[in-house]
Amino acid sequence: MTQIDQAVDIREGEELDVAAVDRFMKQAIPDLEGSPSIKQYPGGASNLTYQVDYGERSYVLRRPPFGKIAKSAHDMLREARVMQALKPVYPYVPNIVATCDDHDVLGCDFYVMERLKGIILRQDFPGDFELSEADTRKLCLNVIDKLVDLHRVDAHAAGLDKLGKGAGYVQRQIGGWSDRFRKARTDDVGDFEAVMGWLHDKMPEDIAQVVIHNDFRFDNVVLNPDNPFEVIGVLDWEMATIGDPLMDLGNSLAYWIEADDEGPFQMLRRQPTHRPGMLTRKEVVDYYMERSGFRADNFDFYEIYGLFRLAVIVQQIYYRYYHGQTSDKRFAAFGHAANYLEKRCQRLISESTL
Repeated sequence: MTQIDQAVDIREGEELDVAAVDRFMKQAIPDLEGSPSIKQYPGGASNLTYQVDYGERSYVLRRPPFGKIAKSAHDMLREARVMQALKPVYPYVPNIVATCDDHDVLGCDFYVMERLKGIILRQDFPGDFELSEADTRKLCLNVIDKLVDLHRVDAHAAGLDKLGKGAGYVQRQIGGWSDRFRKARTDDVGDFEAVMGWLHDKMPEDIAQVVIHNDFRFDNVVLNPDNPFEVIGVLDWEMATIGDPLMDLGNSLAYWIEADDEGPFQMLRRQPTHRPGMLTRKEVVDYYMERSGFRADNFDFYEIYGLFRLAVIVQQIYYRYYHGQTSDKRFAAFGHAANYLEKRCQRLISESTL
């Protein structure tokens, strides 16, 4: 089926050592036969994701990006441990097949998981994937429900309660992301000082301490190809932790671009939230609060935080491109994106009643 998400040819400079992958895979899964076919998933601007096929048997390999990276970033083994702990209580996590901390294999830590064959809605619907406005709304609600379900997970029962650092999550995020931005700033990007100052001054107390995904978007959700309303997988658990659920929702809304949003914001769209039937950002917040029971009288702080955090992520990637640590041309315009996000944050701050 053409709707099923497919890997493509590997980007130049991001090739894997096929023989090394083959040796590792056959040690982890002794009954594998033949040589692997390796392709790469086109999405993502951080960790790299590959499809490794042995005939009809298909796996996914996740590794950090090539080039210089921050020491504490892209912790593949942590991501795998989180997924293994979550799987029994949140069934949408793919099974981990094997992990590797031997850098003689690929020069980095990596893990291999099962491949969930399904539909992933990236920037637009696949060419032959059409839903009515009512069905699009139904799908949208089902996806949001999976975020609500995650926030209801018993972290203690899953053995994940030690994943976070306890109370003060909001304060740590504002301080941490502000520090990361200042370290990653380049001369052609604004300083965000007014935005960081506002976020610092308006910090609320933590609403709760729950398992959060920290990158929950449509392109990290896998749909059943035989029933596209059914979510069969949630991907990309690198930044999962214990934290504030409304901060997690704010992160998701940073990517939630509507059909009537201004042009520069549309340029950043990575998921089909512009489609007729998709909820607006306000509707997402209202529905989430109704379903989850978590509430805030004013969501402005969380929305602006989400946009600022996205700007920092964009800027960290751009910093690597700006300084020649990566030659991936996709990142050439990320400085412009960071500048736009600063202006958007400033505008929302000027309109806020906080």
